[in-house]
Amino acid sequence: MLAVALAGTTATVYLKEDFSGDWESRWVVSDWKKDSGEAGAWEVTAGKFFADEEASKGLRTTEDAKFYAISTKFPSFSNKDKTLIIQYVVKHEQGIDCGGGYMKLFPSTVDQQKLHGGADEDVYNIMFGPDICGYDKKTHVIFNYKGENHLVKKKPKCESDSLSHLYKLVVTPDGKYSVAIDDTEVQSGELREDWDFLPPKVIKDPALSKPSDWVDEKMIDDPEDKKPEGYDEIAKEISDPEATVPDDWDEEDDGAWEPPNVPNPEYKGEWKVKRIENPDYKGEWVHPEIDNPEYKDDATIAQYPDFGVLAFEVWQVKSGTIFDSIMITDDEAEAKAFSTATYSSMVEAEKKAKDGADEAKKTAEAEAEKEDTDDDVDDDDDDDDKEEEKDEL
Repeated sequence: MLAVALAGTTATVYLKEDFSGDWESRWVVSDWKKDSGEAGAWEVTAGKFFADEEASKGLRTTEDAKFYAISTKFPSFSNKDKTLIIQYVVKHEQGIDCGGGYMKLFPSTVDQQKLHGGADEDVYNIMFGPDICGYDKKTHVIFNYKGENHLVKKKPKCESDSLSHLYKLVVTPDGKYSVAIDDTEVQSGELREDWDFLPPKVIKDPALSKPSDWVDEKMIDDPEDKKPEGYDEIAKEISDPEATVPDDWDEEDDGAWEPPNVPNPEYKGEWKVKRIENPDYKGEWVHPEIDNPEYKDDATIAQYPDFGVLAFEVWQVKSGTIFDSIMITDDEAEAKAFSTATYSSMVEAEKKAKDGADEAKKTAEAEAEKEDTDDDVDDDDDDDDKEEEKDEL
């Protein structure tokens, strides 16, 4: 499906992609890492299990331990004063152990042929989607603000199984956002609160500090508590008063008998002075705060003058991730209709297909194991026959 901008009276679809038809004419594979042999190849396929082979086709990574960079262009637009909805389907069919499944939105001016990551990477507007490495599993939501990439302070979850999952990010003009997976919200809130775009509104008053005579020690040693006289002279252990010399004890052979030690019931442990509440305690000192003179609100956070290129630019240890059903729009109804047609209506069928594939794999493995066992038995029978022949000779 072509990447198009369809303007209507109430909704605009900026990009709609299901990898049908001549998808290669719409996507550009970057030259990044090609010369070093580190660039991975792409293909469009439905994968190993699917609801409908043709409808389930998506863009798949094909080589392990490679860098990937591919992008598609769409008519430039700005989300200023508009709702922005980004959604797409990710299927980690390989059972991913370490690698990205996120997408990036760039300005229209980015060079697709040279699009690349690294320390000098092309500047993107938004990065969104799952990233998994071992036990670290999260959904990235990163915005570029004044030349710096800002990561969300919270950690939205992500899915790490081998089924397809729909990821959706919604950013509204009033500075709010939501992240949903499979149409279920997993995180939402205010952009200003969940990212450090702006300096804090209030700061500790630099002109004030805790008074030198401030008492913040809640408990103190009781000045009237004294160690009892002779306390340190009480032994920790004493000779067992109930012990008697064993009947078979021989002083000539065993030496002088001494009773074993036992804990002294009079011993009370190391003496510690009693603690009491401090009568001069004033409580915890709280540093007074003032309005931060450097704080200035910005209503344009996460609003960009130019979106024009969507890219998948990731590293994967184990390849096999499939990307599909991409949409960028400003209308929730359009997003919902597309996800229903390309994802929601196929979820159950895909699960059944996977269960069937798993069961077929188990059956094949069991049959192979049985054949190996039968071969071992046949080999043993042959050995027995040979031994019998030797005995007859």
